[in-house]
Amino acid sequence: QVQLVESGGGLVQAGGSLRVSCAASGIIFSLNGMAWYRQAPGKQRELVADITRDGMTNYAEFVKGRFTISRDDAMNTVYLQMNSLKPEDTAVYYCNAPSWAGWADDYWGQGTQVTVSS
Repeated sequence: QVQLVESGGGLVQAGGSLRVSCAASGIIFSLNGMAWYRQAPGKQRELVADITRDGMTNYAEFVKGRFTISRDDAMNTVYLQMNSLKPEDTAVYYCNAPSWAGWADDYWGQGTQVTVSS
């Protein structure tokens, strides 16, 4: 059974930093890429960043230069370091093992709330 469990969300002031983590189980984590998405109230879920199994990264324009995705295969964990946070970054952040990265299905975590106050 595949499980993705996010942690590390919370409330932070604008300009601050947070790191969210996603611990995976039930998959051979090192095989494929991983991704972070977010969904703000009333908006569609959107891709924030992704990382290949070799560590190559890709970022949405709205987080470039502020967010960093990384992975620790020994810990079966993917991270999203978020710096210079803005109120518009407020959303539920979801960890994803996407089928487009080679997984058998789209696997999602339960999400973690990130709230940035102005």
